[in-house]
Amino acid sequence: MSVRSHLIIATRESRLALWQAHHMRDRLTGLYPEARLEILGMTTTGDQILDRTLAAVGGKGLFVKELEVAMREGRAHFAVHSLKDVPMVLPEDFDMIFTGPREDPLDAFVSNDYPDLQSLPKGAVIGTSSLRRESQLRARFPHLEIRSLRGNLDTRLRKLDSGEYQAILLAAAGLMRLGLADRIRTRLSLEDSIPAVGQGALGIEFLKDDLETRAALEPLIDHATALRVSAERAFSRRLAGSCDVPLGAHAILHGEEMHIEGFVAAVDGSKLLRESVRGNSSQAESLGTQLAEVLLAQGAAEILGDRVPLV
Repeated sequence: MSVRSHLIIATRESRLALWQAHHMRDRLTGLYPEARLEILGMTTTGDQILDRTLAAVGGKGLFVKELEVAMREGRAHFAVHSLKDVPMVLPEDFDMIFTGPREDPLDAFVSNDYPDLQSLPKGAVIGTSSLRRESQLRARFPHLEIRSLRGNLDTRLRKLDSGEYQAILLAAAGLMRLGLADRIRTRLSLEDSIPAVGQGALGIEFLKDDLETRAALEPLIDHATALRVSAERAFSRRLAGSCDVPLGAHAILHGEEMHIEGFVAAVDGSKLLRESVRGNSSQAESLGTQLAEVLLAQGAAEILGDRVPLV
């Protein structure tokens, strides 16, 4: 199978998304030094709507739709995504590989005044864009005031620095990739916050029938990352995971054994179910689905309502 000599990478135009696109371009240049690689920056609907939560305006797909259109129209060959922003089910004409190594998947506590969540006083304002983080915060720290926080990473940090919030929660991976690790006061433990599905991992999306592009991308596959995120995404798919369903999952590998922990909750934190399962990593997707079934047996359907897909 021949490999394309010219590849165009579609990406959002946020600083973090551009870092990710340039990172992939550099890796591909190392593999194919004679190839011509271009970056097509685009502003997505998700980047334009900042006054409402993602759950209120259409979900994670708002960050990828325009990039998919560019690929369908032949203006780009593939797109680089933060995997946590990618819907659990891709359009039928697209496929994805998972690349790595995976960056730190944990949530980060960022504050100019306090060292950690536990030190925030009653009524302190904490910002987050995630219903997943919000539900876990409300369950464990009901004395805090949680306010919506949208915008790219730099915008969120600027709002913190201007005094709108006493603290904000962000993905540690984004801060680390942009050289901002010094803004992290602490990383949230899994007890306080199970991460988003795929957090810290990168996905590369391309048209399923574009075999030349697939051949060029296959050397970028990271099998350990692929196993972990495949389990997490299977968990989320079974529970109709989207940004209006507060859930998270975190899979780790111990040799050939996988341990995956997940939760589902009501947004207000009044109900939160959490469990874990172990098994052979070769059955990664089955383990993710198994974990979802455990939570469904414990009453997750009552939290999710009619969003649970039929099987």
